[in-house]
Amino acid sequence: MLADGEGALAPVTVVIVDDNPVIRMGLRSLVESSARLRVVGEAGDGEEAERVVRAVLPDVVLLDVRMPRRDGVQVASAVRAWTKVLMLTYSDAPEVVRAAVDAGASGYLVHGTFQSHELERSILAVAEGSFLLSPVAAQALRSTWEVQPAPAPVRPDVGLSERQREVMELIAAGRTNAEIAARCYLSEKTVKNHVNHIFARLGVRTRAEAVSLWLGGS
Repeated sequence: MLADGEGALAPVTVVIVDDNPVIRMGLRSLVESSARLRVVGEAGDGEEAERVVRAVLPDVVLLDVRMPRRDGVQVASAVRAWTKVLMLTYSDAPEVVRAAVDAGASGYLVHGTFQSHELERSILAVAEGSFLLSPVAAQALRSTWEVQPAPAPVRPDVGLSERQREVMELIAAGRTNAEIAARCYLSEKTVKNHVNHIFARLGVRTRAEAVSLWLGGS
């Protein structure tokens, strides 16, 4: 925000992006009811949003997630160098919230979880550099931190030589004995001997059983 006139603050400029024209109209009405905010553009899809943002360089863009042509997460990543991004959407899926934040969004609000008068305060806070999440979005993001990555499967390669482990990796990749032979510069008979030894060590009878066990299945 820049000084305007006798010490007054210039309005924070806003671009509204949503593929639903009714929602855009409602948001425009809310934003323009504030003396501190001014709408300088609208867009109904992701590609149009990028063009509008680059053309008018708003202080804040209100950005929906699910849109045609390019989604809001992609747009956020593309325009964050020119504006502050405040996601304003119906989606509270944890993976979507996390993706938006990772893409550079400065805030995330979920429709229906905040009062209309809070929108002005949220836009102004983001324009000033704050990071803002509605409670629902904050909980969704927190849930992504709580999920622990699954442990990598432990290869049951007890007693296998380095060459046999290599052969087993190729079996798991769907290679035939002939393909393995060509890849490892071995004869098919040698590959077959390796396969028989591997199956005996793993206690399996078929390639499917071997692959399942090797990749951490039952």
